[in-house]
Amino acid sequence: MIDERTNANENETDGFADNARRRAIEAYESARDGVSGAGKRAVDTIGEAPLIALAGGLAAGALIAALLPRTGAETKLVRPTARRVKKTARAAYNAAKETGGERFSELGLTREKGEQTIRSLFEGVTDAAKASAQAAVDAARNKD
Repeated sequence: MIDERTNANENETDGFADNARRRAIEAYESARDGVSGAGKRAVDTIGEAPLIALAGGLAAGALIAALLPRTGAETKLVRPTARRVKKTARAAYNAAKETGGERFSELGLTREKGEQTIRSLFEGVTDAAKASAQAAVDAARNKD
């Protein structure tokens, strides 16, 4: 009787081990297929939209660069270029601002005239809203 129980327990243990082994193999194959599929999808996406992949790579690189501390050598090498870019950007901004201001003046568009136009528009909208509200009130009173 003890031998029969021992054999039954051994059969259950063997069945459990076989079941666990089978599940582990299935999980491994599923993971392998998923990774293989992901790699293929990534290659297909890069092939279909290389500019998007490039932009993503640049964004990731910029993020990593922003997170890393700047070294002394980088500061020494980048500082002259950064100053030159800053000066150029400032000159471009000032030129655009000056040219735009001159063009507005040529067209007769001044700050005062713009403020007056906006004030007039606001007053017109306010008057229209008041008139509409009054008309609605009058219509409601006459309907009763």
